[in-house]
Amino acid sequence: MFEFLKHKPKTAQPIFEVLGNDMHCHLLPRVDDGSKSEEETATCMRVMRAAGFEKIFCTPHYQYPRFPNIEEDILERFDNLKLDLAANGVKGNDVPQLAGIAGEYRIDSGFQQRLDANKFLLIGGKYLLVELSLHQQVMGVDQVLFDLQMKGYDIILAHPERYPYYSSSSHVLEHFKDMGVFFQVNILSLGGFYGEGPRRKAFEMLDNGWIEFMGTDMHNTLYAQALIDCTHDKKIEKVLTSHTFLNKSLTDPTVTNKKL
Repeated sequence: MFEFLKHKPKTAQPIFEVLGNDMHCHLLPRVDDGSKSEEETATCMRVMRAAGFEKIFCTPHYQYPRFPNIEEDILERFDNLKLDLAANGVKGNDVPQLAGIAGEYRIDSGFQQRLDANKFLLIGGKYLLVELSLHQQVMGVDQVLFDLQMKGYDIILAHPERYPYYSSSSHVLEHFKDMGVFFQVNILSLGGFYGEGPRRKAFEMLDNGWIEFMGTDMHNTLYAQALIDCTHDKKIEKVLTSHTFLNKSLTDPTVTNKKL
């Protein structure tokens, strides 16, 4: 299934060691559209370690009704994943540390119920990762973000470059920045994985000074191959040396998240 790694024309370069932590990936198996097995997770993790990542925070989708995940179940699955990988010898310097479990929460028709319950898994015990529809603009997002802030959450908006209804200089995105919302760009967007539009917008948002975090948004081995390609991209390497990101500030959130 993963023969591509044995015959790949390139090997990953550790250019992302300057970030240290990947704070957005879908490597908890069988809970969303990400990894389908522990084997696939281990394969992707090996590529991520070779690319320079020391720790990763898994962020499965919470999206109604497609991925109606429950936080307590996700926490248990995460613990089981760590045990399974260790039992199969997947540990040490070959893979990044599984530093924490959080979520990528879609602001959709089911989000208000989560907001009312005030029940989220946070990245590093601090940041709430949210995403919007990849197809159509949802009204009232600024009010939802404000309500979250009033509850004390520090918000990261996932991959703003991928929302086709926002330009790289969108007044809506600028308003979010004025509100104090953090932005996370997908590394694979910079490499053109999602097409030229998101790639161009990603670089323009970096030029705007709007991006505080970078993430792989790793789902599967196809993404892993794309990450290998990104480690040889000179424009991405320049971004890493010319911008400051907050990835390394993230710490283990286990205690905070297990208060659910």
